[in-house]
Amino acid sequence: MARLREYTPARVELGRAGLSLPTRALLEFQLAHAKARDAVHLPLAIQSLVLELKQKGMESITLASAARNRDEYLKRPDLGRRLSDESRERLSALRDEYDAAFVIADGLSALAVHRHAVPLLDLVLSNLDWRIAPVAIIEQGRVAIGDEIGEVLGSRVVVVLIGERPGLSSPDSLGAYLTWQPRRGRTDAERNCISNIRAEGLSYAAAAHKLLFLMNEARRLKLSGVGLKEGGGLIGDSMPNAKLVSNS
Repeated sequence: MARLREYTPARVELGRAGLSLPTRALLEFQLAHAKARDAVHLPLAIQSLVLELKQKGMESITLASAARNRDEYLKRPDLGRRLSDESRERLSALRDEYDAAFVIADGLSALAVHRHAVPLLDLVLSNLDWRIAPVAIIEQGRVAIGDEIGEVLGSRVVVVLIGERPGLSSPDSLGAYLTWQPRRGRTDAERNCISNIRAEGLSYAAAAHKLLFLMNEARRLKLSGVGLKEGGGLIGDSMPNAKLVSNS
C-alpha cells in the first residue's frame, strides 16, 4: 500500500486508531474538505484577470450571468448558463466574423481560473493564427454560457476555460470545453472536454496540444462533440498544422 500511495493522491490505507481514523489522517481530510469548500465560494478576481490578459496583449470584456450572486448561482444552475440582459447587450456590440472566442468563467473553482486560465490561454494563442474575439471573462458562469457568448459574437468556435468541481485532492482543477458553431440549446454531447488541467494533473503543454488539435479538427470537419476524437503528444512533437491562417 505504501508503494501505491506514491502514484496517487487518493486516500489509501490510512490506518486506524481504535474504531476511527488516526488524528493526522482526520485532520488532513478536514483540511482538504475546507479547501474544496473555499474554492467553490472564492470570488472571481475579475480585475486581476483583466490586467493579466492585458499584460499578455489580449483584449477582454467582463460579463455576468443571469445569476445575481453566488448563492443563487449554486441553487439555480440554469441562471449560470445564460447572460444577463445588460451583458448580452454589451457583447452584441462586438459581433463580427471570428474564428474563435475564448471564455474564462469561474465555474465551481475560481482558484483554478486564477492559477491556470491565463497561462494556458497564452500558450494556446501563441500557437494559433486565427481571428480571435476579445476574451470574455464571466462571473457566476457555467459551461453552457459559452454557447450564448459564441452565438452573440458570431464565432465559429467557442472555448470555455472554467473551474471544475473541486475534489478532496484537487481544489484547483481547470477544464476546457470546445463547441463548434456555438448557439443556445447545444448539448454536452456536442462539445469536447479537456479536464484536470493543473500542476498535479494535465500539464499546460499537454492541454494546449489537445485543445489545438481539437480546434483544428473542428474547423476541418465542421463538428465537435462525440464525433470528434482527441490526439496525443505535446506541443512541438510533430504539429505541422498547429498554426492555421484564418480564411474568414
